[in-house]
Amino acid sequence: MDRLDLRSAAHDPVDTIADQWRHERPDLADRTEAMAAFGRVHRLSRAVGDLMEQAYAPYGIGRGEFDVLATLRRAGEPFSLSPRELTATLMLTTGGMTGRLDKLERAGLVTRSPDPNDRRGLRITLTDFGRETVDQAVAAGTAVQQRIIDRLGEQRLTELNTLLRDLLHSVETTPHPASARP
Repeated sequence: MDRLDLRSAAHDPVDTIADQWRHERPDLADRTEAMAAFGRVHRLSRAVGDLMEQAYAPYGIGRGEFDVLATLRRAGEPFSLSPRELTATLMLTTGGMTGRLDKLERAGLVTRSPDPNDRRGLRITLTDFGRETVDQAVAAGTAVQQRIIDRLGEQRLTELNTLLRDLLHSVETTPHPASARP
């Protein structure tokens, strides 16, 4: 079976989009494989993101709230960070962080207290209930991720992580012009 036959046997909607671009813009034919790869990454991210929302819902949190709780949990004892540390880690605006913290505090998952080392500062601390919640939510979320990734097997998963790490490193370390005009 040649390459074309293999492609048609495993044809997905992203292949259809790439095929359409190759037909309409033959001058871009050599770029459609990259387009397809990033299209799949994007679709996979959205689909798994939706599944993660479902996994976190029984705990009364969404992905945004989970991210804050998980960041505090990963910080280790005493599970406390400043709003600035949280904002930097999660790449949020201060307004976005304030909204999440308000919701988490109302739910009894975090507390806000004065920073003993900075009179103007605050500390955000995971409550016992918050720790229990995030521990259960992370277990539920990783179970979803594991069920999806198990199809690859250990060797292919290692290869995938290596490839994705390389691409991410490339994007994060290469200066990119504000506008990428050909």
